[in-house]
Amino acid sequence: MQFLSTIWIFIQDQILGMKWLSSLIGKFLYAIGLDTSGKIGGSVQFFIYDVIKIVFLLCVLIFIISYIQSFFPPERTKKILGRFHGIGANIIAALLGTVTPFCSCSSIPLFIGFTSAGLPLGVTFSFLISSPMVDLGSLVLLMSIFGAKVAVIYVVLGLVIAVAGGTLIEKLHLENQVEEFIRNAKQIDIPQEELAVKDRIKYAWEQVVETFKKVFPYILVGVGIGAFIHNWIPEDIIVRFLGTGNPFGVIIATIVGVPMYADIFGCIPIAEALLAKGARLGVVLSFMMGVTTLSLPSMIMLKKAIKPKLLGLFIGICTVGIIIVGYAFNAFQYLLI
Repeated sequence: MQFLSTIWIFIQDQILGMKWLSSLIGKFLYAIGLDTSGKIGGSVQFFIYDVIKIVFLLCVLIFIISYIQSFFPPERTKKILGRFHGIGANIIAALLGTVTPFCSCSSIPLFIGFTSAGLPLGVTFSFLISSPMVDLGSLVLLMSIFGAKVAVIYVVLGLVIAVAGGTLIEKLHLENQVEEFIRNAKQIDIPQEELAVKDRIKYAWEQVVETFKKVFPYILVGVGIGAFIHNWIPEDIIVRFLGTGNPFGVIIATIVGVPMYADIFGCIPIAEALLAKGARLGVVLSFMMGVTTLSLPSMIMLKKAIKPKLLGLFIGICTVGIIIVGYAFNAFQYLLI
């Protein structure tokens, strides 16, 4: 058992966390005369290390997930979801959301397609909540920063929010809150040809390139913010606003995260820096969920598809769920990390 624990720690620190890279960069900066224990040197080390680590994980994860996703085009996904009913359909929709796009804005066109195809509204909302909030990429990235227990519980609770939110929306029968042009859209069934392995590899590589171009600027901004927090903002300020002493830290983090637009890759360095400075675990994860699920650009896009009442309910369900998850993680933080 001790041997397995040692192996896992090595995988988490040196393979997922790439701590060896941080040490290597630190030695290089020291060799050229930059003190990494100071604010400037520490910021440079944090920035270079996190950009390289996140870009590498980004490319590997997107390739793997896109290869998996090639088996679930919209038409096939619609047919899979159509076989299930009740809460089982919500669960399947939430799980399918884990192998789809990385940010809320890219999930909304799929949501619109599923809704116009006649799938139950609650099922499509379970997908919409799950897709940006929890994916296979977030699981691996969270493991590299917070450990396996936190990552798995984060994903499980995210799926619970997606299933519960979709089920509630289904029970309220709000189909009339979807815009007319979506409800009346005509669907054309196009047979989905089986792709060869080389075609799936080509598709996965194209997704890597496309996603990298789209998210790389946000990675740079996120890492830059993380480096600033990590090395320039005094720890007592972070603790005062987001630490144990502030019972409203989770709510503040959720509200602050909503206007931002980033995916999990842009959030990770900020979350990492906040946690290192003394922010509570639940506060950090609530911030991440708020950014990835309720970003302002995605809400503007969603407003074109659904009416204000349903949009408000969606935002309310996600916000309450995120806050509950945040306080739950705060309560059990010392058992998790």
